[in-house]
Amino acid sequence: MKGDRKSIIENSKSLQKFTESENKINSILSLKKITNDDLEILTKSEYLKLFEVLTKKMNELKGEDMDEFIEKIVEVMSSESKNQIWEYNHNLIISEIHAFINTYERMPSKTELANKTQLSRQTVHKHLKDYKSSPYYTEFQEQFTFMQSQVMATILRYAVNGDMKAAKLYLEGIGVLKNPSSANNSNPVHNNTLIQNQNNYIQIGGTVLNQKLIQNLNPEQISTIEGILKTIVIKDDSR
Repeated sequence: MKGDRKSIIENSKSLQKFTESENKINSILSLKKITNDDLEILTKSEYLKLFEVLTKKMNELKGEDMDEFIEKIVEVMSSESKNQIWEYNHNLIISEIHAFINTYERMPSKTELANKTQLSRQTVHKHLKDYKSSPYYTEFQEQFTFMQSQVMATILRYAVNGDMKAAKLYLEGIGVLKNPSSANNSNPVHNNTLIQNQNNYIQIGGTVLNQKLIQNLNPEQISTIEGILKTIVIKDDSR
């Protein structure tokens, strides 16, 4: 009997403690705007529980309801969470623009994007207007910058194996070869270049480098050309 009574008392205390925690969490959730100061009354376990509730709500809300909720909790959100939301919105908008163009052969309106993405029109408008100035955009673009060297290495591999289109693209990419679009450029730096871009070959001074010539080179000669291309440094004449 004593054991049963002790168990009842312990269960009662646990229930009371649970109720107190729930009341604290609910009181915070009822606030119009949650601040870090509001979280100081929480224990560590209560803090974790609160953010479980916040995460669940964010996964459930859409459109303007989501905007209002983010505005409510923005001060207590981590930078990582804000970044994840930005990336999610960005990828979602890009994906829907791509799908819409493929289907309707035109750009979607902001209202159409909002309907497709289930984001609010305000969020779509703000993202499209401000995304380049967002600090998260810089982080997002770093992924593409990181891959530039890999892309150039792949192009170079095709170039030294006789692919003249790849060779032209590589030389244009590193700034050595004059792009046809700049043929009428009055800048003497471009007009006096020694390398000319032709239809099916590259001419460097008096030497013509075409696909047939490259295919007849031995591996050592190809390796030499590849080494030269890799070490080309462009002089900055703007200084």
